[in-house]
Amino acid sequence: MADWDIKKLRILRTLQELGTVTATAEALHMTPSAVSQQLTGLARQLGVTLLEAHGRRVRLTDAAQLVLRHAEAVFAQLERADAELLGYLQGEAGQVRVGAFSTAIPALVVPAVQELRRRHPGLSVAVRETEAEAAYELLAEGSVDLALSLAAHAPTPRDPKFSRVSLLADPLDVALPASHPLAAEPGLRLADLAGEPWIFGSSGPWSQITTTACESAGFVPEQAHAAADWGAILAMVAAGMGVALVPRMAMAGGRGERGGAGVALRVLHADQPRRHVVAAARRGSEGAPGLARVLAALRQAAESQAPGESPRHPG
Repeated sequence: MADWDIKKLRILRTLQELGTVTATAEALHMTPSAVSQQLTGLARQLGVTLLEAHGRRVRLTDAAQLVLRHAEAVFAQLERADAELLGYLQGEAGQVRVGAFSTAIPALVVPAVQELRRRHPGLSVAVRETEAEAAYELLAEGSVDLALSLAAHAPTPRDPKFSRVSLLADPLDVALPASHPLAAEPGLRLADLAGEPWIFGSSGPWSQITTTACESAGFVPEQAHAAADWGAILAMVAAGMGVALVPRMAMAGGRGERGGAGVALRVLHADQPRRHVVAAARRGSEGAPGLARVLAALRQAAESQAPGESPRHPG
């Protein structure tokens, strides 16, 4: 029977994900030579060739891909074993590390933590802010136990490494200057703003979400200004510099429904654009009692959101 070395299998999986020995070494805090030695030893133990030269890089062989397909089941089973052991040893104690993008923290994570403090005071939650698209890198490397991200940047539900849970379909409202001629227009549609200057990020998920929503309404938005911070975006809208799509969750961090003086937030009832928020854990770990409680609290916080409520206009 072949000798399946878990540590070496994790190195092989990391190489598959990152593509180079150097990147693998950096991610695992090893030297490139140590990575190569470990993989050479694994190939010897299994009796197969795992890597082949591909220009100046290396490529995983078909045998390596076969090994990893079976290894994913092993890793998931080990996560389940860890989860059961954690439940036996710690019960309601322990810590769950949550990685989340900025607007999810005040809208979902903070209410969830407050509820957990009341109901499970022995359970600690450590929060780490991260870009939505980077959350899964932290999850894969073990730096967080639960990742909150946007569905557009999440691995597919078929990814063997993660279990996904849909949390919220977050409505996108449009922010206009309070003095804009369309600020009080009944039945406002996204297409009515096709000729307006737009404010959104120069890259990343919010740029993609804005352009996709506008393109679905039949136009390509003209980007007049680029910003990622919601305070900066709303300040520019209030100054009459353009219009912007704003996720409803972004208003949960102290800005309230009004979006600030000089800004009119309008619900796009006819278009109803949304962005979808998901949570993910390493497959097999979702049964850990602490992690399951955090997930339940996040679901409760998501359900408490009121997507059908219309933002008010500044008076």
